[in-house]
Amino acid sequence: MFVMGNTLLGLATVLDYLLTFYSWIIIARALISWVNPDPWNPIVQFLGRATEPVLAPIRRRLSLGLGIDLSPLIAIAAIWFLQIAVVQSIKDAALRMN
Repeated sequence: MFVMGNTLLGLATVLDYLLTFYSWIIIARALISWVNPDPWNPIVQFLGRATEPVLAPIRRRLSLGLGIDLSPLIAIAAIWFLQIAVVQSIKDAALRMN
């Protein structure tokens, strides 16, 4: 049973790292949007392609018309929720198996 617990713990750890990495990508995209970035820059293009599938639906649903894009903030809050609710639950289940 400890093999299954260790596998779940490893899965939860990898998922936690991936979510943390993606939140940093969202933060980088938000910071770059404050300046006038070169749209042909490969880093700017990567940040746009990596975050737009998550941020665009939030923008469509939110659309407050304030002129401020709050979608990165909401996406990061959702990532924190996933890290606390899902990842921690998987870790707790894995530790109970050991």
